[in-house]
Amino acid sequence: MLKNFMEENQLKNLGIAPELTAKLTQKINHYLQTLPAEDAWNKLSKTVLTPELPFKLHLELFTLCYPDWQIAPQTAAAWIPDDALIQTTHLGQWMSELNLKTISEFHAWTVKNYEDFWQTMLIKLPIKFSRPPKKICDLTQGIEFPVWLPDAKLNIVDSCLQTDPAKIAVLVQKKSEKIQSYTYGELNKLSNRIANSLTNQGFKALDAIAIDMPMNYFAVAIYLGIIKMGGVVVSIADSFSKDEIATRLRIANAKGIFTQDFITRDKKSLALYEKVIAANAPRAILLSEKAESPLLRPNDISWENFLVPNEQFKPRAQDPMSHCNILFSSGTTGDPKAIPWMHTTAIKAASDAYLNHNIGQDDILAWPTNLGWMMGPWLIFAALINHATMALYEDVPREREFGQFIQDAKVTMLGVVPTLVSAWHQSHCMEGLDWSRIKCFSSTGECSNPEDMLYLMSLAGYKPIIEYCGGTEIGGAYLSSTLAQKNYPSMFTTPTFGLDLMLLDETGQRTENGEIAIIPPSIGLSTELLNQDHHKIYYENMPLSPAGNLLRRHGDQAQHFETGGYCVLGRVDDTMNLGGIKVSSAEIERVLVGTEDIIETAAIAVTLKQHGPSYLVIFAAASKNVSKENVKKQLQMKINQHLNPLFKIHDVVLINELPKTASNKIMRRVLRKQYQENVL
Repeated sequence: MLKNFMEENQLKNLGIAPELTAKLTQKINHYLQTLPAEDAWNKLSKTVLTPELPFKLHLELFTLCYPDWQIAPQTAAAWIPDDALIQTTHLGQWMSELNLKTISEFHAWTVKNYEDFWQTMLIKLPIKFSRPPKKICDLTQGIEFPVWLPDAKLNIVDSCLQTDPAKIAVLVQKKSEKIQSYTYGELNKLSNRIANSLTNQGFKALDAIAIDMPMNYFAVAIYLGIIKMGGVVVSIADSFSKDEIATRLRIANAKGIFTQDFITRDKKSLALYEKVIAANAPRAILLSEKAESPLLRPNDISWENFLVPNEQFKPRAQDPMSHCNILFSSGTTGDPKAIPWMHTTAIKAASDAYLNHNIGQDDILAWPTNLGWMMGPWLIFAALINHATMALYEDVPREREFGQFIQDAKVTMLGVVPTLVSAWHQSHCMEGLDWSRIKCFSSTGECSNPEDMLYLMSLAGYKPIIEYCGGTEIGGAYLSSTLAQKNYPSMFTTPTFGLDLMLLDETGQRTENGEIAIIPPSIGLSTELLNQDHHKIYYENMPLSPAGNLLRRHGDQAQHFETGGYCVLGRVDDTMNLGGIKVSSAEIERVLVGTEDIIETAAIAVTLKQHGPSYLVIFAAASKNVSKENVKKQLQMKINQHLNPLFKIHDVVLINELPKTASNKIMRRVLRKQYQENVL
C-alpha cells in the first residue's frame, strides 16, 4: 500500500477551488493510503481526475503513485483495461478463438503461423479478390523477395469501398467553416469519375501520377481513382520546396500531377501551383481554391475540364505485388529513398489499425497528416478497409480550432506527432474541450516523452495512447501498443502481429538495448527501392536470426525491459525525425552549402529530455567571427527555401573545425555526444 497523502493546502496551491479541497483531499488520500500504486492511480484517473482539474494536480498524483516514473516509465501504468473491455476488442476476441491467454502468446502464434495469421486477417478485414490466391506466401526467391498472395488478382481499392454506400466515409473542415460530410457512395462515384477521366486523358495502367495537395476529400478521391485505373500514386507533401518536388517527380518518372492553385495555412495563402511549375512538373490537373484561377501552362488542365461525368468504373485487377503508391523516406544519401507500396502493403496498414488500434465501422479517425508522409496513405487504408470514417482538417492542428473540430466531428481515434502534443501542452489551447468520444490516441513519427503523453491522455479523461513505430518501408509499425494491455506513457508493449524483431548489439548478437532488426517475412515489408540497392540498404552485412534466416536492418535503437515493454531511443544512423518527418543529415547539409562565411555544417538531432521529440541542431564551421543569430537566420532561410519550412533549427553551435574520420566523414555521433554533455 502507498503511504503518500495530500493536504488541503497542496490542492489550493495547485489551483483547486477552496470549497472543493476538503472533499477532494479525503477521496484522494483514501485511495493513496488503502490501495497499491496501480489500483490507486486507476481509481484516481477514473473517479477524481477530470479534464477540468489542473494538470499540475494530475501530475502530482501520478508522481505520488509512481515516484520513479520519470526514470522508469515502464513501471507506471497510466491506463489499465478491464477484462470486459479486453474481451470486446478484435485482439481479445481472436485470442479467445485460439484459446490464448496473453498478448505474447498471440504474437508468437502470428509469427510462427504467419500464413494462417494473414489468411485469417484477409477474411476478418475482409480483402476482396477478383481471383483468390493459391497460397499466402511464396519464398521460392528467398526471404528477401517474398511473393505474397501468388496468382491472385485484386485492386486494393475494392476493399476500401465495400460497405454501406450511405455510410459517412469522410468528414472535412476548413478553418472557420462548417464540417462537410461525404458518403462511401459519393467517394466511390467521384473516384470512378477520376479513373475514367485519367483514362480519357491518355493515362495508362502503371503510369506514375503525383499528388501534391493538402489532405482533403478531393485528395482522397484522387488517390483512390489513380489506383482504381491501375496507376501508381506518387506522394508529395504540399510543404515541400520546388527542388524537393522536382526530385520526387524525377525519381518516380511521373507522367502527371494533381495539385491546387493555393493552400491556406494559418490565415496565409500559399501558392502551390507556382511551386509545381517551378519544379518543371509534367502535365498538371489543377484544382482551384480561389475564384480566379491562375493562368495554366500549355497542356495543363483545370479540374472542371478534366472531370468526366461517367460514375461507373470497374477497378483494374492487379497482381498483389504490383505498385500502387511511391513514397519517399530519407536515407543517409542526398536523394530520398523511393519506396514502392504494393497492393498488399495496404493490408499491413489495415491490419495494424484492426488489431492494435481496434478500429471498426463505428470509429472516426483523425490524424493531421499529408499524402506526402506514409501516415496519409495509412489513414486512407486503415479507415476505409475497416469501414470507418476519416476526419480531415484543412489547416494547422496547433490551434484550438483543430481541437474544436475533433470535438464536433466526434473523433474516436486521434493520431499525433509528439511535437504537436508538446505545443498543446505549452499553450493549453486544447483544454476545456469535450474529447470524451475519443477511445484512444496514437502517436508516431518521433520519440515521445512521458509527461507530454500523460498530458494528452488527461485531455480525454485518460484514454490510452497507441505508441506506433515503424516506417514507410514497413507499411505500418514493427512496435506498438494495444487496447488489450496496460498503457504506459511513451512505451510500446508488443511487436506488431505477423512480424517479429530482435535487438542487436554492435557485434550482431542479441541484446536488450540495441539496434532493431526485423525478422522477415511480413506483409508490408518493402522488397525493392526505385533508386537504391534494396539489399545493400536493408540486408547487407546483417547476421542471421536464431532460425537461420537473414535479418533485416531498420536503423532504430530500442530498449527492451524485463516487464516486456519497449522504449524506442531514436536513430542509430544519421537520419532524424523532425516534427514527424524523416530527413537525413545529408539532405539538410546539402541545402546549407554556400552560406556566407560558413565553411561547412553538420546537422544532428537531439532530445531535450530523457525521452521526447527530436530537435535540429546545426554545427557550423565559420571562416571568421560571425554572429550566431545571423548564421541561424541565414541557415533557416535556406532550409525554408530549398527543403522544408517545417524543419526548425533549435540551436546553432559555431565551431572551428568539424570532427572527421580518417576517410573524411563527419563524426556526427561525436557532435551529438558533445552537445548532450556540454549544452543540455
